[in-house]
Amino acid sequence: MIDRATIDRIYAAANIVDIIGDYVTLKKKGVNYQACCPFHNEKTPSFVVSPSKGVFKCFGCGKGGNAVTFVMEHESVSYPEALRMVAKRYGIEVEERAMTEEDVRRNNDRESMFALNGWASEYFSKYLTGNPEGKSVGLSYFSQKRGFSEATIRKFGLGFCSARGDALTQAALAAGYKEEFLVSTGLSIKRESDGRLYDRFRDRVMFPVHNISGRVVAFGGRTLRTDKSVAKYQNSPESEIYSKKRELYGLYFAKKAIQQQDFAIMVEGYTDVISMHQSGVENVVASSGTSLTTEQIQLLHRFTRNITVIYDGDSAGIHASLRGIDMILKEGMNVRVVLLPPEHDPDSFARAHTADEVHAYVREHEEDFLTFKAKLMLREAGSDPIKRSEVIGDMVRSIVQIPDSIQRAVFIKECSRIMDVDEGVLVAEVARKRATQSGDREAGEFIRRQQMAMRREQPQPPADAGFEPDLTKPAVAGSSVDALEREIVKYLLKSGHKSFEVTEARNVVEINIAAEIFDNLDADAISFTNPIYDRILSLYRDKWRESGIGVEVPAQVFVNHPDPEVCNMAVDLLTSDDNYVPSEIWRRKDVHVESESEMLAVGVPKAIMLYRSKVVERMINEQRERLKDETLSDEEQAECLMQLSKLNQVKLALAKQSQRLIL
Repeated sequence: MIDRATIDRIYAAANIVDIIGDYVTLKKKGVNYQACCPFHNEKTPSFVVSPSKGVFKCFGCGKGGNAVTFVMEHESVSYPEALRMVAKRYGIEVEERAMTEEDVRRNNDRESMFALNGWASEYFSKYLTGNPEGKSVGLSYFSQKRGFSEATIRKFGLGFCSARGDALTQAALAAGYKEEFLVSTGLSIKRESDGRLYDRFRDRVMFPVHNISGRVVAFGGRTLRTDKSVAKYQNSPESEIYSKKRELYGLYFAKKAIQQQDFAIMVEGYTDVISMHQSGVENVVASSGTSLTTEQIQLLHRFTRNITVIYDGDSAGIHASLRGIDMILKEGMNVRVVLLPPEHDPDSFARAHTADEVHAYVREHEEDFLTFKAKLMLREAGSDPIKRSEVIGDMVRSIVQIPDSIQRAVFIKECSRIMDVDEGVLVAEVARKRATQSGDREAGEFIRRQQMAMRREQPQPPADAGFEPDLTKPAVAGSSVDALEREIVKYLLKSGHKSFEVTEARNVVEINIAAEIFDNLDADAISFTNPIYDRILSLYRDKWRESGIGVEVPAQVFVNHPDPEVCNMAVDLLTSDDNYVPSEIWRRKDVHVESESEMLAVGVPKAIMLYRSKVVERMINEQRERLKDETLSDEEQAECLMQLSKLNQVKLALAKQSQRLIL
C-alpha cells in the first residue's frame, strides 16, 4: 500500500490544471478554467477547474473531485493506480508501506481470484475456437444461431466449457492455481460426499462478466440442452471480487458510448447486449436477468442521467421490469421506454437492422416511462372502475419516487390527462404519500427557507467570478434526516471555525459553530445515518480536536482524502451556494442585508434542533413498533413505556426550542 507521506507528496506536486489539461482543452475564465465536460456531450462549457481549491466540477452532469479522482474517472482505474499515474507524471517515486498480514492476505487473495478468472476466460475462449467439441457445439451456436462474428466473439471473450465434468478444474490445477480459489470464484464446486472438484459450468457456452475496469469478475454459462430440468443459465456466486448487485453486463464496453451520447439503453440479457454492439449500437447494458438494484443504477448514473429501456412484446416480462424502474426514478434519472414489434426481442431486432435503423426506431417510438406505464395498465384495466383506481394508485406510487418537484408536477399533469382524473386530487395524493414516506415537511421547508435567504434578491455573479451555482439540484435529496445531515456537514466544512453571537441574560455570547454542532450531537450520542456524512463528521472532529476551537480545518483534508466518496462529497458541498453576494442596489439604498453571522445564528441552531427532533421521532417510532411485539414480557413493556415517556418529553422540549417548528 502507498504510504501517507508519498500520497501527500503526490497531492502537493499535482497541478490540477496541468493534469486535466492533458485530457481536455482548458480556457482561462477569470480565476478559473473552463472546458466542455469530458464525461458527457455538451456544446456550452459547464466544466470548471479551480486551481485555488484544487478541484473540478461539472455543473452539467454533476461530476467533481480533485486531480487524482479525475484520472480515476477518466481512465477507469483504481485509486492506487491513479496515484501511481500522477506520481509518474511528476517523477515521484512511489514508496509503499509494509502492509499488515491481513492486508497482504486479502490483497493476494483478490489478485489470485482476478488472475484465475482471467486465465479461465482465456481457457474458455481457446476451447471454443481450438477444440473440436468447442467448435461443433459452442462456436456453431454463437456463429450460426446467434450470428456473432469472429470479431464480436473475441471482443466479449465468449467461450465454451467442456462437457467433461472436471476439464477446467484439472487444467487450472495443472497450471498452478489453488483449489481454494477455484471454489471461492465459483469455477469449481466441491462435492460433499468425497471432496472432489467438478466444473460448475460444464457443457455450457460462456459469457465473461467484466467490471468497470475491464477485469473478469464472474461468468454466466448457458446450457444448450432442451432438458427443462437443467437450469438455462448458471452464474458465478458472490465472492470477494464479485457482487452481482454492483455489476452491469456490458458497461465496460459501453461506458464511452454512453458518455458521448448521454443516454444508456437497458436490455435484459447477454445476447441482447452483444447483438446490439455488433449492429453498431454500443451504449447498451443489461442487468443480466437479475432484478435491477440501486447499486447498479448508481453505477450507471456516473455516466448519464438518461436511460431507455427496450422491451419485447412479453407482457409478463414488462410487468416484472416495471417494478424495478421505480428505483431508477427514485435516483433522479430520466427513464424512457421503447416497445419492440411483437415478433422481435432486442437480440433479433439488432440482428435484423443497422445501427442507424435501431437508433431511428428508438427516437421515433420511445415514450416517457410513466406515460407508457399508464397506457399499458389502463388498457389492461379496461372499464373496470376498481382496476382503474388501482392503476391510479400505482401511478401515484411511481410519481412519488421522483425527487425533482418540477418533473413531478409535469408527470402529474400528464397522468391527469391520460387517466381523466382531477389534477388537484393527484397533487394531494402525491404530497400525502411523500410526507408519509419521508416525513420531510418541516425539514424540507427549513432548508428551502435557508437557501432562499441566501438567494433573495441576489444576482448571479459574472462567469469569471468563480463557480456557478448548481440550480438543477433539488433542495432536499432523500429523506429529511439525510437532508439535515447534509446541511450540518456543509455548515462544518464551510463555517466550522467561525462563530455567531447570541444574547443570554443581556450578555452577548460568541458560539463556535463546530463546538455547537458537536456538543449537541454528543449530548444525545447521535451518529449520522448516512455513512459518507458520518465519515466526514468524524474526520472533521479529529482535525478540530487537534487544531482547537476557531482554527479552520483545511478543505484539502477532505478534497484530497483517499476515499473517493469523501472527496466527491466534500467537493460538492464546498462548491455549493458559494457565489451569492449581496445586491449592490441594496447597498446603495441602505437596505439591510443579513450578514453571514446573522444567517448562521439562525440557520445552525435550527438545523441542529430539527435534526435532533427527527432522531427522537425515529426512536419513538422504534419503541412503538417494539410495543407491538406480543412476546415482550411485562418488564420489557414497562421499559418501553418508560422510554416512550422520556422521548416524548425530549420531543416537547425540542419543539419549544425550535420555536414550535415541529408539528
